[in-house]
Amino acid sequence: MIRLDIFSDPVCPWCAIGKAHLDRAMEAHPDHPFRIEWHPFQLNPDMPKAGMDRPTYLADKFGGPEAAAKVYARIEEAAHAAGIPIDFGTIPVMCNTLDAHRLIHWAGLEGRQTAVVSALFKAYWREGRDIGAPAVLADIAEACGMERALVERLLASDADADDIAARDADARAKGVTAVPTFLIAQQYVVSGAQPPEVWGNIIDELLAQIKAVEA
Repeated sequence: MIRLDIFSDPVCPWCAIGKAHLDRAMEAHPDHPFRIEWHPFQLNPDMPKAGMDRPTYLADKFGGPEAAAKVYARIEEAAHAAGIPIDFGTIPVMCNTLDAHRLIHWAGLEGRQTAVVSALFKAYWREGRDIGAPAVLADIAEACGMERALVERLLASDADADDIAARDADARAKGVTAVPTFLIAQQYVVSGAQPPEVWGNIIDELLAQIKAVEA
């Protein structure tokens, strides 16, 4: 197996699109060699704990509601092409994702990381749920087979918050400036939501290399 480290944030639309593209390529290549690990990168580390009104956030970020609408029209088109039926108008909150990243970390300890990441993307982008809310995160954890009561206790504490912040800072120090960012075999970097065809070529090349080594 080849380790594929993915740096992402559940409130990043391109991360959701990038995962959809990667999933499609892996489905087309069931013999793919990837062992996936997810890593934290907060797009908005200074976001208030309760989050903020998303239309206001986008208008501030892009210089007004019309500019934000143009940017997100392109993203919505890309999302639909990737098979993600996103309706940005139904997403009211721009969340603080520290707790979501903590949940992803705990899920990794139980071998449920990708399932939880998928559920977070679905909850936010397709259902418009506030994935900064402890109750929503506990729902997701329980649905993915984690012990709800334990997750609730952890979320009510500061457990692993410093570790998530340190890992985020380390990623930035090592050159991760945007997400999604993919690190293949701890050597090769792929940035952005690459189409399934690109991932298919990468998988074919890796499988050919593996076969050459084994020959």
